[in-house]
Amino acid sequence: MIRSWVDARRRAAGPATDEPLRRTRRGRGALTVFLAATALALSAAACGDDTTGSGTSAAASTTASASPTKDPVATPVTVFAAASLTETFTALADQFEAAHPGADVKLNFAASSALAQQIIAGAPADVFASASNATMKQVTDAKLTAATPTVFVRNSMEIAVPPGNPAHIASLADLAKPGVKVALCEEKVPCGATSLAALKKANVTVKPATLGQDVKSVLSLVQLGEVDAALVYKTDVASAGDKVLGVEIPDAQNASTDYPIATLTGGDHQATGKAFADFVLSTTGIDVLGKAGFSKPQ
Repeated sequence: MIRSWVDARRRAAGPATDEPLRRTRRGRGALTVFLAATALALSAAACGDDTTGSGTSAAASTTASASPTKDPVATPVTVFAAASLTETFTALADQFEAAHPGADVKLNFAASSALAQQIIAGAPADVFASASNATMKQVTDAKLTAATPTVFVRNSMEIAVPPGNPAHIASLADLAKPGVKVALCEEKVPCGATSLAALKKANVTVKPATLGQDVKSVLSLVQLGEVDAALVYKTDVASAGDKVLGVEIPDAQNASTDYPIATLTGGDHQATGKAFADFVLSTTGIDVLGKAGFSKPQ
């Protein structure tokens, strides 16, 4: 009876003790799975946030890096240039602006002597391209150049006559014939000084019918038929096309002038001025000038 009672107690106690243990283990296992699942979900969410943030940051970085950098020379620039550079510098200005979107080359053409006086008087300019070293020296002596001037081309003289050459001009000597109306540039202007140098070499004395302020004004008198001949640069004869006829001058009698270029201290955009001057001095610039009839400096 006693064993039966003990066995009965054991049988009664066994299931009562084991069952709570089994429930407890199942409960801990379920909790562990739940916590693990939750942690995994949170981790995934965190990774998702990091990825989104990283993606946004990368996108922002890409956008920032893709933003165009402003061209430092995409600004206005004022260039004072000799009248004989009108066609070539206009072409070079167009090319410079195409290479630097936003740049705006403002060109002022006139006699080099007049431009030098304007610069000395305080006219704002970033670049000066003169048709003679003498006029450039006036600006450098006034300490208005930002760098030492560089000679970039040379030009020589030629006789311009109207189409058909009605006065039958064949040489410098013909300019001294009675009744021949000749136009020259004023002596203070580079084309005037160079013309007189050529006439002196040829031992010819000419009494001009009129004097022009720059080479373009003198050339226009030939185009209009108001004079029989004029002494101008050979590049101006070439640029006039069939509006005039050119009579070449032998090298032994001809004279030439150098063209220096320099950046100036009185301009508002010196960096762009230097960039334009460098462009004129580049292979591209010299090629454009060479095709127009300018020669290389010696």
